[in-house]
Amino acid sequence: MRATQISVAIAITLIGPAASAQSRDTLTLDLPTAIALALRTSDESRLAGLGVELARSRVASERSAILPQITLNSSYSQVVRNARAEIVGNVFGQSYNYSASLTVSQALFQGGRELYALRGASRTLGAARADAEETRSMLQVDVQRAYLGTLLAARIAGIQEGGLALARDRLVQVEQLAAGGRAARYDVLRARVEVANIEPIVLQARSERTLAELDLRRLLNIPLDQPLRLTTDLDAQSVQAVVTTVAAAADQHVADRAAVRGAELAYRARRDAVGAARSEFLPTISVFLRTGYLALPNAPGIPTGVGRTSTAFCAPGSPDGRACQNDGWFRDESFGVQISWPLFDGLRSKSELDLATAQAYIAELLWRQQIEQVNLEVERARAEFERARASFDAQRTNAGEATETFQLASLRFTRGVGTQLEVSDAQLALLTAQSNEARSVYEVHLAAAELARALGRPVPVPVAAAGPRTSSFIP
Repeated sequence: MRATQISVAIAITLIGPAASAQSRDTLTLDLPTAIALALRTSDESRLAGLGVELARSRVASERSAILPQITLNSSYSQVVRNARAEIVGNVFGQSYNYSASLTVSQALFQGGRELYALRGASRTLGAARADAEETRSMLQVDVQRAYLGTLLAARIAGIQEGGLALARDRLVQVEQLAAGGRAARYDVLRARVEVANIEPIVLQARSERTLAELDLRRLLNIPLDQPLRLTTDLDAQSVQAVVTTVAAAADQHVADRAAVRGAELAYRARRDAVGAARSEFLPTISVFLRTGYLALPNAPGIPTGVGRTSTAFCAPGSPDGRACQNDGWFRDESFGVQISWPLFDGLRSKSELDLATAQAYIAELLWRQQIEQVNLEVERARAEFERARASFDAQRTNAGEATETFQLASLRFTRGVGTQLEVSDAQLALLTAQSNEARSVYEVHLAAAELARALGRPVPVPVAAAGPRTSSFIP
């Protein structure tokens, strides 16, 4: 036992680090793969798919009411004591009863109830599919927002870290100039204050990057201890292509928004429910055919032969002319027509009709509200798209000019022509311009994706890979 324990401990020691390293392999993820992963594994997508399956099952259930009903029945009973046989005669005193029958019934008229129910279930299925489509469209935008938001936060953090590195380099330069008598202590103090002011901004940018990555991991169900490498990035060329495509449809009206279509189908299904409730006041007519076999043997055991009657099967001493059975199976058939018409059911049908009518009115109002909501979303998305596109066009050249300004200010300060204040202002303008440029690229793409979703069109997905970014966030 001691040797076994030592062997197990050695195995755990050797396998543990390997398993841990394997569980923390870097996950390389591009944006199309992230969207596919969310559509396949996210709770929102799975709930939408289950809603479609539920509606499809309801359609099958309602369709069964129109099709013929076939039922197979069989029974066995043993009579211990029969009062009728004792009162009337032992001809009714069969102790063993076997029966097997097949019943086929078909409803001929139900007041249109089955047709209304089937059509309503079909429209409910269409509404569920529209809701699932709307959920998938929204999920695509959410995944892009989280994915690109993580990249944007990483880029902003990188810009701020670069600005901090420049500020520290300039502090070293100012301290060297001050040691040589070419700079005043005021310049050194100002450079130190500038470094101290940028450090909290860098920490905040890193925190925002971590939070953005956590949101992406939550959306895609990625473990927190698994390194993540995002490979799809945005550049001005790919974003410009998306902007041009979406801008061509920006002035169009809502063509076929899934949310509006689903709300309309839900309203139509409620109207069908009103027709089904009204059909409860009408009669139901159906036909049936029943065929089977019945055996009433006098001795225990399952009969095996075909039933026949004859005087030869009677026991000695039986009355003359009496026919007796051979304990076999006798054919038993019947058919008929059934008519059912509820004349008074305690006002249940009227209450169900009132309920269905009220639900139809509610569904109609929800449909109209959905149209208004979609129109509002389209206008809001269109306005945001125009703002983001204008910002994107304005920031395309601003970063380059800010970089040139900072270089000139640094050169002027090095040669003793400019001041430390000019360099600080130029660096602040450079950081702001670079951040605005990066933010405008991501914002204009997300605005285009949101506008496409609001218009009921396919959500554009960037395919450019400007450079992979690796994150090894481990809490």
